[in-house]
Amino acid sequence: MLGFLIRRLPFWVREPLLIAVGSVFGVRIMYLAFSDHDRVAAGIGLVFIVFTAIRVYVVIRALRARRHPGQAASGAAVAGDAAAQAQPQPLPRPQPLQQPQPQPQHALALQPQPETGSGGPPARPRAPEQKHNAWGQAFAAVAVFGAIGAVLWLSPRFVPSENNKPQAPSCSDETDEKLPKAYKGSPRPVTGEELCNALYRRDLATLLGTPGETATTVSGTNNTAPLTDEKIAQPEAEVKFDTYTVQVSATYDELSTDQYVKLMKFGNEQNIRTLKVLGRPAVLASDYTMKFEINLGGSGGTGGPVEQGPLARTLSVALDRHDRGGLCDITVWSTSGALPNDSVLLDIAEKVLPKIPERTAR
Repeated sequence: MLGFLIRRLPFWVREPLLIAVGSVFGVRIMYLAFSDHDRVAAGIGLVFIVFTAIRVYVVIRALRARRHPGQAASGAAVAGDAAAQAQPQPLPRPQPLQQPQPQPQHALALQPQPETGSGGPPARPRAPEQKHNAWGQAFAAVAVFGAIGAVLWLSPRFVPSENNKPQAPSCSDETDEKLPKAYKGSPRPVTGEELCNALYRRDLATLLGTPGETATTVSGTNNTAPLTDEKIAQPEAEVKFDTYTVQVSATYDELSTDQYVKLMKFGNEQNIRTLKVLGRPAVLASDYTMKFEINLGGSGGTGGPVEQGPLARTLSVALDRHDRGGLCDITVWSTSGALPNDSVLLDIAEKVLPKIPERTAR
């Protein structure tokens, strides 16, 4: 039925339609065959391309016949004249000689002179028309259609539309969350959103040594320290990449860096090293994260036991140069267990700490 309808279409509608369909399908199938290494698909695509080349050749022949309709008729006329000249002609009968009569001078001037072939320069022969290769034009047309199809097919990958473009994560929280009372003091502690904006920098992935990665998750929360009745602010911010996860938190308590180092020696912290960052006391330590799983399925919705997670490296820096109390913790870890150099934590701290106001004397 479809073939009957196509044959009923006019020639100048049917042929361009078949060329367009054959080009698109041929390029598409050949592209899939090349990406999937499928020989059968490559053969099918080649059939479509050859079919399209034949249709282009037919259209070019039709265009030539339509552009020069008198070439066939002129060829037939030349052949007829040649045949007529080949037939024998009767000899002319002899005429008696006549003496030329003198004519007036003015009459001679008015009579047209017979044209002779030797009187003027010979006419230049016309250069023969250059014959075009129809098959070459056909394959060139197929190549053009193929290039157009390839551009249309590959353009969404290189120029993604605004609707399909994934939106970058943002630190802003559209929900109007009420701040806990620990954030209402003066000077006010930094909020989770402000901490997130200080951490989520364009060069954060470069600082981590993975410049080609983009953040997958960004968050900032206005937490408070546990068991303090919401009296001690402890905002947190986290930026997650495919390789590393970076977390920054600020604890506004009375614990100094020296006291914090003494507590770490009683725990499981490893590779403890004290130093100074931007003139503030600081300490580097390593500890394992916690890994737990929550099962939302079933009736009870229970989870598995808490397990030991990958090792994390933490840089704790005092909130002011005089170490009056409070720490800013910068922690980096990865699911694979690999850790960056300590210099990476120092570079992040030098970028983040200036965005956190120093704690003043109370």
